[in-house]
Amino acid sequence: MTAKIDDVLQAGVARGDVPGIVGMAAGDDGVIYEGAAGKRAADADDPITPDTMLRIASMTKMVTTVAALQQVERVSLELDAPVDTYRPEFADLPVLEGFDGDTPKLRPAGSRATVRQLMTHTAGLAYWFWNSDIDRYEQVTGTPNILPGSDEAFTAPLVADPGTAFEYGINTDWLGKVVETVSGQPLDKYFRANITGPLGMDNTVARMSEAQRADSTPIHVRGDDGGWVVTDIDWAQQPDFWGGGHFLYSTPRDYLTFQRMLLAGGRLGDAQILLDGDTVDAAFTNQIGGLNFPAEISTAHPELSADVNLGPGLKWGLGLLLNEAQQPGMRAAGSGAWAGLFNTHFWIDPTNRVTGAVYSQLLPFAEPRALALYGEFEQALYASR
Repeated sequence: MTAKIDDVLQAGVARGDVPGIVGMAAGDDGVIYEGAAGKRAADADDPITPDTMLRIASMTKMVTTVAALQQVERVSLELDAPVDTYRPEFADLPVLEGFDGDTPKLRPAGSRATVRQLMTHTAGLAYWFWNSDIDRYEQVTGTPNILPGSDEAFTAPLVADPGTAFEYGINTDWLGKVVETVSGQPLDKYFRANITGPLGMDNTVARMSEAQRADSTPIHVRGDDGGWVVTDIDWAQQPDFWGGGHFLYSTPRDYLTFQRMLLAGGRLGDAQILLDGDTVDAAFTNQIGGLNFPAEISTAHPELSADVNLGPGLKWGLGLLLNEAQQPGMRAAGSGAWAGLFNTHFWIDPTNRVTGAVYSQLLPFAEPRALALYGEFEQALYASR
């Protein structure tokens, strides 16, 4: 059956859905599938592999969430404490209500956002590529988004009162700052000492070495002829802050180790990353009540993200998107998942005791053909079990 999964990946590359792709999966006893198809780069001859370095973007968010949950277990952080308890500057953020011409209309927030709301994207913070209001605010005020790596990005206002809406945004970047405050360590060093180091994830790094960069996959976009073109898109190499929502580079094999730790309840081998299984269970439990992950999201920047339509019945746990219904021929209800901007995706299915991931490096996010290929991979994997 492994050959059929290989065929799915190879067919996707042959159709031009992606320039290169890696698929990974594991169960309780270890790796059950790893495969790849296509090139590391469209202008190179070497293949992409499970050890190729990639920008995992928002898959960093779950690592930051685990770091915060460690601090909760160590009684250094309270989930329901206001964010400004740890980062007083958060209290200065107003709510953006619209515009009077090109002048933003701002008002005080109706409540104090909590750490839990940062983890669940209900603090009121937004991303410019999915929210046209915050995009316009950044343009008319000159406030940068998070990609240039300037601390000024943290002056951007909320777009809703805390707790009133699910709005995917820079919540986890703020969460990273909270972790730095309570731990007394920069986020990159905290990860190495408490998560990636103990798990042996030596290729999960804040900045690539020369050797790692030489073995990395660049971000691709479609050229005028529909073929794949290599770009020089990358994270800021000298940022003011480590973006807890996006900054990591990793390999598919490395990140699968992190997934396996979560599937196993917080421990893998001798590495005890989370002490209490209930902590991990909470990550897979609805934390947003009657709110929902939007069934449809219209992009504000088509070059960065396509419109996203994942359907109804989706909730959010602690760092994870949760599906409430069984996906036909795929993951069970109660599975947790998320993705990265450059079309990297992972899921963890506690019911069927399997975790999987698909990696490519291209824009826009949720490019329909790449997203369909992700679904085909998942279906082939479950059919093989």
